[in-house]
Amino acid sequence: MLYLVRMDVKIPHDLPADVAAEIKAREKAYSQQLQHDGRWPHIWRVVGEYANYSVFDVASNDELHELLQGLPLFPYMDIQVTPLARHPSAIA
Repeated sequence: MLYLVRMDVKIPHDLPADVAAEIKAREKAYSQQLQHDGRWPHIWRVVGEYANYSVFDVASNDELHELLQGLPLFPYMDIQVTPLARHPSAIA
């Protein structure tokens, strides 16, 4: 199943810089692991914002929920999920 996910990150300004850096490093490693195994095939930055649009390819709503909750930045995110279906006019 494909999902379009928008993630807006809102790290508190009073979070110590070293703590924020460590969380971001874990986030990068986790997201790259999911990209390598094919469950996170697309990630696009939103210009001018600390946000992204991503496409996830997972077996179920529950799997997506688990992956998103596993993101180290999850406590600092607002997330919107849109399930996707093939469009009848698509040629691919």
